[in-house]
Amino acid sequence: MKLGFAVQVLGRSGLKASDTRRWQNNPHLSVSLAYLHDVFAYLRQIGVQMYRMSSSLAPYVTHPALPRFHNQVVDCSDELAAVGELARTDGLRLSVHPHAHVVLNSPDAAIAERAMADLRVQAAILDHMGLGPEAVIILHVGGVYGDKYAAMRHFAQRYEQLDERTRHRVVLENDDHAFTLGDIYAIHEETGVRLVFDVLHDFCNPTPGTRFPKTLHLALGTWPATQIPKVHYSSPSTSIKMTETRGISGRRRRLRLPRTMQHADLIDPFAFIAFLRVLPGQRPCDVMLECRGKDLALLRLRKQLARLAPELVTRFAVT
Repeated sequence: MKLGFAVQVLGRSGLKASDTRRWQNNPHLSVSLAYLHDVFAYLRQIGVQMYRMSSSLAPYVTHPALPRFHNQVVDCSDELAAVGELARTDGLRLSVHPHAHVVLNSPDAAIAERAMADLRVQAAILDHMGLGPEAVIILHVGGVYGDKYAAMRHFAQRYEQLDERTRHRVVLENDDHAFTLGDIYAIHEETGVRLVFDVLHDFCNPTPGTRFPKTLHLALGTWPATQIPKVHYSSPSTSIKMTETRGISGRRRRLRLPRTMQHADLIDPFAFIAFLRVLPGQRPCDVMLECRGKDLALLRLRKQLARLAPELVTRFAVT
């Protein structure tokens, strides 16, 4: 079982996930790939073999008003192939999770078209890196727009309109408020799209009549037998925050309780051990840790698992 984290490295100063300069400064995919090369070296050093890349590796690549950025992927084909070779040599499983503005089921055709263009670029990057089918693009269904089932149909229709190589990269994740695992499983049955199971989202937004671990079993079963499914795991935040506002009467402080769906800085090791204990009998899977502590949280969890549940670390070959 590979454990991974998303985008930002906290344990080594100076490592960037992508070229974030504004368009006036001519950011480029080639710069992002140089950064990625350094990130991969760090992952190799700490023994991490799963990583979610930034979805902004190619800045402004689909911006309609900035055509000079549109050919970055083709221009960097050699660099992409070289970075992909590094990933394959290290056994590194990669993925991307596009920004919230990439909404495939939007009733606005222009928004949907931009989403499809963005997905084509993400797929092209993974293809040029020479990555296998487990390197995926993770999407949510999108908005409800007043009619949940119509929204699900729109997603399925737009998914089917994607070209084949892009469609084969896209996977669908249950969310924490609108579309349950049961909802996206219905889309899978219609389209064949693979499903990424988010544990916290399933507890926040459960499928009526079908609860964990049955929902986990359904999601894992959507992946071909030759591929290892991907699961998202996070702990809910329990941190109370102090907020301060200023008004005509002076400063006012308030305590703000966390929302259940907010990710904690770290992973609760006891809850994760309980999760591992339900996995025997399920298919092997890799787990992306979604937490604010990023690589620091992953390294801490590995140490805690080795101390608290060494038999599970051995059984699942957790790395």
